[in-house]
Amino acid sequence: MLHCTFVPTRGQSRLALVVAGTALLAGCSSFDAATGRMAGIVTPYKVDVVQGNFVSREQLAALKPGMNRNQVREIMGTPLLASLFHENRWDYVFTIRRQGTDPQSRRVAVFFKGNVMERVEADELPTELEFLASLDSGRRRGEVPNLQASEEALGKYPAAPAPASNAKPLPPLPTSYPPLEASGSVTR
Repeated sequence: MLHCTFVPTRGQSRLALVVAGTALLAGCSSFDAATGRMAGIVTPYKVDVVQGNFVSREQLAALKPGMNRNQVREIMGTPLLASLFHENRWDYVFTIRRQGTDPQSRRVAVFFKGNVMERVEADELPTELEFLASLDSGRRRGEVPNLQASEEALGKYPAAPAPASNAKPLPPLPTSYPPLEASGSVTR
């Protein structure tokens, strides 16, 4: 019996490594091209991110110098930032990031002297209607279906059965309710 053993030379080993490396790189580039094409077709859903307090032009117009902090809070809501280091300043910051639209960011700073509002610094703010219109701009609109059923369409369905005459009436609702806790004994 004759046994042959092939022992590659150093040059043949290098050639085999170069061929294998080229094949791997070619495979990677075609994989990258395929995934790049797929990424262009399929885009993941991105959640709308809303942070902070939306402040409208109407809210800003309602603020008047001389209002106290509670009055400002009633109009504007709780500030996003109220720092111990800047106790005479409230910051209202609003950002929204939505798929397919540019991010929106607005800032309003309310300055106080003691408990009294002194002034306001704000970015250009939209009205409430302008803001609502900007939220609705990315939606696809289809034709609104007719939601009224005609007599002809309703005639296709059988009439509802009449209630049985032997049905018992429901008992009357109570006019007073038992106390929530037993009087006299409270356990802690």
